[in-house]
Amino acid sequence: MTVSRRGVLGLAGAAGAVGALGAGSPREPRPPGRVRTGFERLAADGYAELAGRRVGVVTNPTGITADARHLVDVLHADERVDLVAVFGPEHGFRGTAQAGGSEGAGRDPATGLPVYDTYGTSGRRLADLFTAAGIDTLVFDVQDVGARFYTYVWTLYDCMRAAALAGKAVVVLDRPNPVGGRRAAGPVLQRPYASFVGREPIALAHGMTVAELALLFNGEFLGAEGPRLRTVPMAGWRRGSFFGETGLPWVPPSPNVPTPDTALAYAGTCLFEGTNLSEGRGTTTPFELVGAEGVDRRWAEAANGLGLAGVWFREAWFTPAFSKHAGKVCGGVRLIVHDREAFDPVRAGIGLLVTARRVWSGFGWRADHWIDRLTGSDRVRTLVDAGAGVEEIAGDWSAGLARFAAVREEYLLYP
Repeated sequence: MTVSRRGVLGLAGAAGAVGALGAGSPREPRPPGRVRTGFERLAADGYAELAGRRVGVVTNPTGITADARHLVDVLHADERVDLVAVFGPEHGFRGTAQAGGSEGAGRDPATGLPVYDTYGTSGRRLADLFTAAGIDTLVFDVQDVGARFYTYVWTLYDCMRAAALAGKAVVVLDRPNPVGGRRAAGPVLQRPYASFVGREPIALAHGMTVAELALLFNGEFLGAEGPRLRTVPMAGWRRGSFFGETGLPWVPPSPNVPTPDTALAYAGTCLFEGTNLSEGRGTTTPFELVGAEGVDRRWAEAANGLGLAGVWFREAWFTPAFSKHAGKVCGGVRLIVHDREAFDPVRAGIGLLVTARRVWSGFGWRADHWIDRLTGSDRVRTLVDAGAGVEEIAGDWSAGLARFAAVREEYLLYP
């Protein structure tokens, strides 16, 4: 069943008594005017949407209340909710696994609840997991970072499809897009390049929240294969807001996204996963630092010469503790975003690819052409190799981006 924007769950008390967050009372006063998450609105309504349901929750360390309690602990302690299972995405329910890993199955020591691993599981296997867990409603509450290749949105997609196969309902609790949602940017995935870093044709920087994406997935891609879907929107969030303006606590959504500044750069610099350069993993500022052995100051000079809006590129030196070039001194650049509204992370990432190839003879793509999965086609790679500039490469994706932007408008929930 596809739910239109008019059918989105409207919960009473959007800005009302935030003390109704579950067992206990808030530990600190809450600032007026801050964003209320989907979970808070669900709680303020007395969990009416979950009444009489056997509930499973897909979440990780970001699934917290405004006073930093984990929603699993809150739901488990509330007699109004029958919480029977927890499901962890990539990095795991407690968030201890590095990229491309998970924590496996087990029991949550705090609540005793069974924890199931969704990573690498989809379709009928995931549907059978939901059935074995004994749930009839699946709740999704995970903080996204706004980039197509961040896998949590595809965990949502896979869970929606599997829930439909298993006859389970899905409730998506919304959270802010930490880099704002004013616009979409970058290339749109071409289906032959679909993978777990992009199942369906959306823009690289989608400019949407997880609830908006859930509605788009059901309305545009899943159709009859979609689940009975409800979304619980936020209150007080506006599309132009960055995370620091929400009044909410930040919890790293994965080990290498420690701050909202990391999230701001991620949609561009994560492209370096597809190259032989370090994307800063193993440093204290991953995705804000990019480089490799043998790179020198010419790269920063060339990148600054592009005149990209909102960002400066500073010559930088670093030694990754793990991942690519571990233990080796790398030269490279650090991104310094001085105007968040003007900054386009995808163009910045493309600009860095273009200039790295021009100034460093050691530049190379990963042998498996992972860059094609990240960008959604082979076009960026082939254009960079042909010596194209940023504007030519961005022009190549402009028509597809315009089509996606028009579809996207139909599913936006916030001004």
